[in-house]
Amino acid sequence: MPDPAQLALYVAAALLLAVTPGPGIFYVAARSLAGGRAEGVASSLGTGLGGLMHVLAGALGVSALVLASAELFTALKLLGALYLVWIGLRTLRAARRDAAAALAGQAAAPPIGPRRAFREGVLVEALNPKTAAFFLAFVPQFVDPAAGAVALQFMLLGCISVALNTLADIGVAFAAAGLRQGAAARPGLVRRLREASGAAMIALGLGLALARRPAG
Repeated sequence: MPDPAQLALYVAAALLLAVTPGPGIFYVAARSLAGGRAEGVASSLGTGLGGLMHVLAGALGVSALVLASAELFTALKLLGALYLVWIGLRTLRAARRDAAAALAGQAAAPPIGPRRAFREGVLVEALNPKTAAFFLAFVPQFVDPAAGAVALQFMLLGCISVALNTLADIGVAFAAAGLRQGAAARPGLVRRLREASGAAMIALGLGLALARRPAG
């Protein structure tokens, strides 16, 4: 493991990256605004599991194989992009439908539930090749080959990053759920917030589709 100074630097950098908006954060925000805290926390745990899958794949060398293959990288990024765009479009439609129902005095559509939010969170993160590229480019800088057990060091550092990401996502879930509860009497505001989350996911999906395979 790195010395304490290096570890502190790693944690600080990983924390900064954890609070940087990305697909996971926007998905968690959308689910929290639509279904409340339970769905938000479940989706946060899902993105965390998706991140752990990238950590394990990186430690086993699978991520390096995917990033080295233009065909595999393209397939993964297109799957991830299509999934993000689909979820974004679904979020936009649901936001408009629920807002219209609220204005008409009708009941909104039932939430998707924590289980589905969890499963979708896993896919949102697992299908993002940029996450794999991040772990392979960032974490090895803090691995000490002289200390041995390189794969174990990679996994421990990766787990620290995933834990910070998950905590940040849970914070977003609580904040968005609280905002949803406070704005319950203002369906127009909730609609705009949900639409913004959906539009952000669509934009991230389109950006992912245009992403280039990391060189080297």
